[in-house]
Amino acid sequence: MPVFQARTYKPENNLFRFVFMIKLSVVIITFNEEKNIARCLNSIKNLADEIIVVDTFSTDKTIEICQSFEVKIIQHKFEGYVEQKNYAVSQANYNHILSLDADEVVSETLLSSINEVKKNFNADGYTMNRLTNYSGKWIKHSGWYPDVKLRLFDRRKGKWTGLIIHEKFELYQGGTTKHLKGDLLHYSFYSINDHKKQSSKYTSLGAEAYFKMGIKAPFYKVWGGPIVKFIRDYFFNLGFLDGKEGFVICWISAGATFTKYRKLKNLYKTNQ
Repeated sequence: MPVFQARTYKPENNLFRFVFMIKLSVVIITFNEEKNIARCLNSIKNLADEIIVVDTFSTDKTIEICQSFEVKIIQHKFEGYVEQKNYAVSQANYNHILSLDADEVVSETLLSSINEVKKNFNADGYTMNRLTNYSGKWIKHSGWYPDVKLRLFDRRKGKWTGLIIHEKFELYQGGTTKHLKGDLLHYSFYSINDHKKQSSKYTSLGAEAYFKMGIKAPFYKVWGGPIVKFIRDYFFNLGFLDGKEGFVICWISAGATFTKYRKLKNLYKTNQ
């Protein structure tokens, strides 16, 4: 397991900070994220007491970019999003964790909220809204906002769980949460084609996950599911207010629902 140790991160010499503020580890998983990682690291370089990047042997300039920051880089084989994120959390020196994806940025308002929490970390986990940028436009409807995420937590109070995709940090029974002001900015897709490519990948992963769980693909899910999803996201979740991007998002998402169940149906046929 190759480990690249960059310069040790040294927060400013401040007695009040040392005595009263908790130490915060920011953990990020990466694979070929040269487009995104610098923006992500810049947003938290003055927030973190340490930054750990767990990389799945990137072949682009991800490692080179990370080495220009004060971070610890660990290369680790990818076995799934849940497994990789739990591994990343386990590599931190501190129990209080902010978990980010490489295409995410901590906004100024959220940064202030987290700094306040560091002075008084009195919940087991903290949620935040995630605001997605789609091909240059911020999406505030379409079922994409508010996309509430639990990303700031005491690692002793929970763990990452979920399917092959759609992983989430889940607190143990009795865990307490609070919600933070400010958005986690998500730079998801630079083009519609990027969205379509990810949709194709995720429908395959989703079908595989459903197959392992024994979930079936009856007629009403294959054909009714996409219709219900489009109506819900475009009309009830006000996707039309996001303009043409809202229509495209809702249309591709509905199509992904159809494709996922068709792939699931094919898995059952080929494994009879």
